[in-house]
Amino acid sequence: MYLCQLQSYRYSSLLQYSLWARKQHEPFLRTPNGMSFSIPRNVPSFDNPQRQYENAAWGSSGRSRFPDSGNGYANGASEKIGGMFGTKGGLPMYKDKPYNYFASRRKAWFQRKRVLAGIGLLLLGLVYWLGILSPAGDSRIDWDERRERVKSAFKLSWGAYEKYAWGHDEYHPISKDGRQMVPNGMGWIIVDALDTLMLMNLTTQINHARQWISTNLTYDQDHDVNTFETTIRMLGGLLSAHYLSTTFPDMAPIPGIQGSSGEDLYLEKASDLADRLMGAYDSESGVPYASVNLHTGKGIVSHQDGGASSTAEATSLQLEMKYLAKLTGEKNYWDKAEKVMQVVDDNAMEDGLLPIFIYADRGTFRDNNIRLGSRGDSYYEYLIKQYLQTSKQEPIYSEMWDQALAGVRKHLITYSQPSNLTVLGERPMGLQSALAPKMDHLVCFMPGTIALGATGGRTVAEAKLEASWSKQQEEEMDLAKQLMKTCWGMYLDTPTGLAPEITHFEIYDPPKMMYDGVLQLPDVLSHSADAEWRKDYVIKPADAHNLQRPETVESLFYMWRITGDEVYREWGWEIFQSFMKYTAADGDAGFTSIDDVTVIPTSKRDNMESFWLAETLKYFYLLFGPTDILPLTDIVLNTEAHPFPRFELGKLFSTGWQRRPRDKSGKVLPVAREAPGKEGGDGKADPQVKVETVQVVATPATVGDTSTLVPKADVTGDA
Repeated sequence: MYLCQLQSYRYSSLLQYSLWARKQHEPFLRTPNGMSFSIPRNVPSFDNPQRQYENAAWGSSGRSRFPDSGNGYANGASEKIGGMFGTKGGLPMYKDKPYNYFASRRKAWFQRKRVLAGIGLLLLGLVYWLGILSPAGDSRIDWDERRERVKSAFKLSWGAYEKYAWGHDEYHPISKDGRQMVPNGMGWIIVDALDTLMLMNLTTQINHARQWISTNLTYDQDHDVNTFETTIRMLGGLLSAHYLSTTFPDMAPIPGIQGSSGEDLYLEKASDLADRLMGAYDSESGVPYASVNLHTGKGIVSHQDGGASSTAEATSLQLEMKYLAKLTGEKNYWDKAEKVMQVVDDNAMEDGLLPIFIYADRGTFRDNNIRLGSRGDSYYEYLIKQYLQTSKQEPIYSEMWDQALAGVRKHLITYSQPSNLTVLGERPMGLQSALAPKMDHLVCFMPGTIALGATGGRTVAEAKLEASWSKQQEEEMDLAKQLMKTCWGMYLDTPTGLAPEITHFEIYDPPKMMYDGVLQLPDVLSHSADAEWRKDYVIKPADAHNLQRPETVESLFYMWRITGDEVYREWGWEIFQSFMKYTAADGDAGFTSIDDVTVIPTSKRDNMESFWLAETLKYFYLLFGPTDILPLTDIVLNTEAHPFPRFELGKLFSTGWQRRPRDKSGKVLPVAREAPGKEGGDGKADPQVKVETVQVVATPATVGDTSTLVPKADVTGDA
């Protein structure tokens, strides 16, 4: 009896020790997908004097998938964000034992079989508790703490901007200065980041920003600005700030203002800006000009591309204008935005796929270049989001989305070789021309948008409970997952773990199209340097730069929210670590774009994009956070990640136009009508009749029965 009690005591002691050891080393564990990280549980804020003592622990995670870059990163931003990547002579993954530990008792230990068996069981239990054999998405990962790391990165970036370039439209982290885009500034970075400040509850910073907007920001400036970029970033930023500050008054509250009482600054600025943008819509067709002068309100024809506007730019203004119209009751904003959609759709392009340029004066397309990357992307994004924004009361946009997605599957989805990764290619010379196996990073908005369209923002589990769930939605979710894996591979394939601006692919000759059959792709993309799937990716030197773009993280956020699969959070965590490791400027200067994702050490570009704060870090923050923050069933996010609430049309607003009738291929059907005064002597219509089209609401049958399925506008502009 005594021996049993003694043995039990020994096992109990060992178990307690193993649990203690796990707790001590858990921050330094290697995640199931091969990543390592260190997250001390008691890290103070960066402003706390204790920080200098914690830095030593943060820099000692030991193992990392990142080689030593030799770029001095450990002395800069890494220590401010957590130093979770360096090796810097710190602790190994586990504390080392002395070389001859247990040596003097080795014989005695190995002669005691019960003890050996007990230790074996305890080691097995320890391995289990440490998560070494656990599947991806281990629930013991502290996502709140990872979200705090994102918040710290944002604070560092914002603090650098405040210190070196406050009030300027551009910030250059290497030279530590700023530049204005117009004489007195547009608030380009400040306004774009407003809602991120609110979501992170950064009260001091939001008050500083609001004060600058109140006292310094004016849009009455004699200067032309890009219609699209100004709408999605500035108008969108002001509207989302209004939405968050009035709907959630406890989110970064403003001193002296109780709740939403008196909080109309953001809406006043938004209305003033929108009025100045209205001149862009004064073209003969109603399609907005590429630019507009903010003082005169005069629209300006594009100086490039034969005077044509970007299709994505012209058709990605609707969420902002419609929400402003709903807030103010000014129907003019709504009607201008809807008119654009009618003109575009009246062109009746094959299978709902649009060329990337459109003439503002004529309302017709220029050339036949079809792609979902730069200058094409957000047209498709805004189709499904307009449908959701007005609480599914404008089915015309759901029909247009379904038609376009079917067209994408038919004409643009192919497979790489040898690994059969799903590729969303381009048709530069039209749908009947050769397929180009090229994907802008911008295209990686598509996985999340497809998933959003399939479920309407609900989880897959919730959506499947509805009687309306169909095979089409199953196929769309499968496509979203496949494309998400391809976008993830763009990051995993490079030494820095960051994606290039453009990726090319090796494909079959002739191309194997999804329309002809779905191919089997790898279940997992191995981290191994000689993995077979890496042969499918091609990065050209001119395309190897990284601009801190958000599209992949955006889709990871949607995929996590909709599927609940934590692998998407794990992929996001790896990408976040890569940004921290390889885009950090020296000291307290924040983060910057880089020249080449295939070379270590990295060469810095000396520019922090506004969408780094407005989109990329926001999506990371939401990805690692709880699902009840900005639920996808209640909001839509514009193409700059600014959240707007869903709403109902009410009595004042309606779509205001109908689609032309189409056959199953999507071609417009001509309808013959008698021309006035052309009757013959026998009372019958003259053979010379006027042929015109009648606008009717399209039904799913008229959209087509094909199995379903940019700057946002160009690679130097938007996010």
